[in-house]
Amino acid sequence: MVNPHHLAHWYPTAAYLYVFWLDALALAWEYLRRHPDYRLDWLRRHRGPDTAHRWGLRLLEDPALDARDAHPAWLPGHAAVVQLYPDADPPQDAATFAFWRIPGHKQLLHDGRGLALIARSPGHCLRFTLAPGLEDGMAVAYAHRGDAAAPAHVLHAALAAAKPRPTPTALLELHSLQALDATLAGASLREVAEGLFGVDAAADWYSDGGLRSKVRRLVHRGDALMRGGYRRLAQLPPLEKGRFDVDAKRP
Repeated sequence: MVNPHHLAHWYPTAAYLYVFWLDALALAWEYLRRHPDYRLDWLRRHRGPDTAHRWGLRLLEDPALDARDAHPAWLPGHAAVVQLYPDADPPQDAATFAFWRIPGHKQLLHDGRGLALIARSPGHCLRFTLAPGLEDGMAVAYAHRGDAAAPAHVLHAALAAAKPRPTPTALLELHSLQALDATLAGASLREVAEGLFGVDAAADWYSDGGLRSKVRRLVHRGDALMRGGYRRLAQLPPLEKGRFDVDAKRP
C-alpha cells in the first residue's frame, strides 16, 4: 500500500489535470522547476544573471509557481513565439492587432527585455512578443523563427485557433510529472504504479512485468526531462558538460 506520507504531495491525479492545457514552453518550466539544484539557485538568487542563463532563462522564476502562475523569461529562439510589429506599409487587407479578439485567457508581462503576451484556452496556447509602439487596432506585421517562408494567413489562423496537443501526448506528460514528483518524494516504483494506475492495477505487481516496465520508463523520462531534457522542449541548445553542468556535483 502507498505510504500515507506521500499522498498529499503527488497522489491525487486531479491535481495534475492542468497539464492538458500546457504547451512545450510551459512543460519545460514544469520539469525545470522540480530540479533540486534550480530550487537551490532560486534560494541563492543573489548570485547574478549568469545563474539564470545556465538554466536557459533571462531571470530566475519562483519554482513554487506552476505553469498556470509562473512567467519564466526564456532566452529567445522558440519557434512557437510570434513576433508582432507595427506594419509601416500595410496592404488594404492587412491583419490588425485586436487584443480583445485573441481567444483565451490573456496575460501581458514584461520578461526583462520586452512586452510579451500569452493567451491560453483549453488545448491552446498562443505566445507573442510585442514590439514597442504596437497599439490595439494597428496594422500588424509578424515574424517567427524556423520558417522564413511562412504564408500570409499564419497570423489569422493563429488568432482563430491553435491545434491542441494530442491527448496521448498530454497524458504521457501528466504521468511523467506525477511519477517524477512521486520519486522525488521517496515513493517506490510500486507506490508510483498505485498512484498512477490504481491499487487494483498494481495488485499483481510482481507478476506483471509490463506494468513495472511502464512505470520505470515514466520515472526515467520524468527524471531525464528535469535534468536537462526540458531544454529540448524550450528549443534551447543542450548544456555543455563542464563546470557549468547543472548536474555536476557541487563542492
